[in-house]
Amino acid sequence: MYIDVRICTKELRREAEPLRGVDRFRPIMTPGIYARRFDELDTVIQLGVASGQVINVSFPDTVPDDAEPDHAVFEQIDDYLDGDRLALTDVEIALTVPTDHRQVLTALQNVSAGNTVTVSRLTRLAGFDEDSEDDQATVRDALQANPIPLVIPDHRVRDAQGATPPDVAARLRELED
Repeated sequence: MYIDVRICTKELRREAEPLRGVDRFRPIMTPGIYARRFDELDTVIQLGVASGQVINVSFPDTVPDDAEPDHAVFEQIDDYLDGDRLALTDVEIALTVPTDHRQVLTALQNVSAGNTVTVSRLTRLAGFDEDSEDDQATVRDALQANPIPLVIPDHRVRDAQGATPPDVAARLRELED
């Protein structure tokens, strides 16, 4: 079973509200591939955006030729890297993963910047049996398959490798201390 989880973003566009003439806000995100180098992390971050949500975050070696360089989420990443540890909490995402992985990744989103957890603790936070090797394996699998690392902060699990490259994960933990 797959579940779609959506979270709000800061990128907004003013649009007149029909019949009342009052401005309202609605989120917008143009579909496509976006990539930019972040010197603070010594890496490129690439976003995949569809239907108004971030659907993928990856860390290619170089900026792809067909990637657009500007996106509001990059501004949020800049804010995060400049010390605003809540800057990424309202990035709108579409998360389509198996239900057990969704439970893990949703629980992980509740681990705040500057904090870390163990696989055992995350297993418990996700509602699984922390003493079960199978449940801990599910947690490790969910971390490795995380389609939106950084936004879903797998670098905050200190005894397992997530989808964030190890050197980037170490740098993110340094920044959050």
